[in-house]
Amino acid sequence: MLTKLTFCLRRKPGLSWDEFSQYWRTVHAPLVRERAELLGIKRYVQVRTLQDRELHARMQARNGGAPEPFDGIAELWFDRADPRAGSEASRAAAAELLEDERNFIDLPNSPMWYGEEWEVVPGD
Repeated sequence: MLTKLTFCLRRKPGLSWDEFSQYWRTVHAPLVRERAELLGIKRYVQVRTLQDRELHARMQARNGGAPEPFDGIAELWFDRADPRAGSEASRAAAAELLEDERNFIDLPNSPMWYGEEWEVVPGD
């Protein structure tokens, strides 16, 4: 069974959603792809929040005034729980990704966690 890292992203203050999304897609994604094997990443998916303020306002009202949605979610699957526990090279690669994340992510306001997926409704 694979372990999944879920990273709920809020963009760095001062970045528009378009700037955040463009950087994440065109700069950060290739860095992750280049380091995937070294870090043991089996799958990496970027989920970008739809830019529909009315839709989100309805959803927040449904939940009694929930906070603003995240700007996106990064999903990464691994064979092991913590890729940083590996070699010196894998720790260096993880540090490089963290350094790049500081360019576009509000890290203190972007929670992340490891978990297991339990499929309830099977996909295609």
